[in-house]
Amino acid sequence: MVWCDEKKKEARMGLDKDPRARHARAITAENKDRAVWNNLISHYSKSTFPSYATSLFHRLPFSPNVVSWTALISAHSNTLLSLRHFLAMLRHPPLPNHRTIATLFTTCSSLNALSFALSLHSLALKLALAHHPFSASALLSFYSKFRMPLHARKVFDEIPHPDNVCFSALVVALAQNSLSVHALSVFSDMRCRGFTSTVHSVSGGLRAAAQLAALEQCRIMHAHAVVAGLDSNVVVATALVDGYGKAGLVDDARRVFDDNLHVMNIVGWNAMMGGYAHQGDYQCVFELFQSLEACGLGLVPDEYSLLAILTALCNAGMFLEIDRWFTRMRVDYGLEPNLEHYTCLVGAMARAGELERAERSVLTMPFEPDAAVWRALLSACAYHGEADKAWSMAKRVLELEPNDDYAYVIVANVLSSAGRWDDVAELRKMMKDRRVKKKGGRSWIEVQGEVHTFVAGDWKHERSKEIYQKLAELMEDIEKLGYTPVWDEVLHNVGEEKKKKALWYHSEKLAVAFGVLCGSAPPGKPLRIVKNLRICKDCHEAFKYMTRVLEREIIVRDVNRYHRFVNGNCTCRDIW
Repeated sequence: MVWCDEKKKEARMGLDKDPRARHARAITAENKDRAVWNNLISHYSKSTFPSYATSLFHRLPFSPNVVSWTALISAHSNTLLSLRHFLAMLRHPPLPNHRTIATLFTTCSSLNALSFALSLHSLALKLALAHHPFSASALLSFYSKFRMPLHARKVFDEIPHPDNVCFSALVVALAQNSLSVHALSVFSDMRCRGFTSTVHSVSGGLRAAAQLAALEQCRIMHAHAVVAGLDSNVVVATALVDGYGKAGLVDDARRVFDDNLHVMNIVGWNAMMGGYAHQGDYQCVFELFQSLEACGLGLVPDEYSLLAILTALCNAGMFLEIDRWFTRMRVDYGLEPNLEHYTCLVGAMARAGELERAERSVLTMPFEPDAAVWRALLSACAYHGEADKAWSMAKRVLELEPNDDYAYVIVANVLSSAGRWDDVAELRKMMKDRRVKKKGGRSWIEVQGEVHTFVAGDWKHERSKEIYQKLAELMEDIEKLGYTPVWDEVLHNVGEEKKKKALWYHSEKLAVAFGVLCGSAPPGKPLRIVKNLRICKDCHEAFKYMTRVLEREIIVRDVNRYHRFVNGNCTCRDIW
């Protein structure tokens, strides 16, 4: 008897899950309750019969209200039908509410419908819906996707009573658009105002800390995630792996990864492999990749998994291995390489001196090469001192990105090293005519959770006098060990002493001097510097000597990769 009752109960539950059964009961009972019919539209949209949602909408036993229209629009979210139904709604009496607007902003994000979304934002302002937390958070996410963080900030500032979802959306928006310090500031403000953290606010804060390679911030966020009970969430755990990896602490990243292995998806595995790859540790990448294939969790390597392998091999200068993995990518995994994969191949090939072959690979790719591919070739030509080829590659880059200061500077360095001063003068005139300014180099170092930023020749820091004194001491000490300046960006009409001082005061050297001065890390622990551009040859050489003077490691994360200086050597083996 009990068994029969259980079977009946299961049967009823099965019927309740099928919207057609509920629909039949509503018709039989001649139910006129709006809520029942509106819920049916939503139920159909989430079932295996989504087309029934539209049919039911047009056969409602009453005039559709805003909830009915919103249910129909939501039923077709992320498709053009959603926008078309909204336009149809505007021809009828019901006005949209904040849920309607939020759904539409999400759809505009997925469809890249910028102009439609801007018009929708205007309408939301007129209807006083733009500042409702529900619709505003969707609007923040939309502006984030379209790389418009200042618009997102403006929307947030106009919300009278933001909630933790709005704060989370802003943290993510700022972090996704590389406004890392601002993202961490907003997260701090959220906590100071008593709002609870969400998975998205914590992962956004960790992403910001990762961009800054801010170790202490990563640890603070990690501790907060543990206290909030969010550390075992797959999104937060993956962000922690990424954060520690980008801060150069791959061992810490690996501990988090191993502790959360049971929840890790392919994104988490890729983040861990990426942490090893940026340091050129291809052996650990291979070991992890093999574990991924053998783990029995049903995870399948994707294009990012293969990109981690190629990046590791590229950073290790192993061109022949990259070529072999390119074949495996297609044959063994059924994945077609994209531009990022080709950039690794071309960069490694060119660094190995195969410049002609690398250029042929670019020209025979199955898609149009972007500036990043040509930039990789340009960098390799400069590395090998091939002035003519470097100039040719720079022209390729400038055809796609006319204001790319990197291309001008790199080719100017090569030409000046070859003594071709007339060409250098022509290049500088071209920069002036096009109003291209060299991007200012910035380096930053974290001390007790606070990030200190430096630019070349910077005197804005409150301890500048002490910093310059400490730097002078360091430079004198390394000169005694045999350091000689490596002229990068040489100007032939500048005096020797002036050039020497200009090299001394590069931003990364100031950051190291400050780190030594204030004890940014305990004795014996590495000094960690982040640079927004490629580290220059002279600083790279100077840091090798500084590790011997200071008897400690210096870790630099530049725009290309990690450099770990230990006992007068760098793990990049002068390939960057």
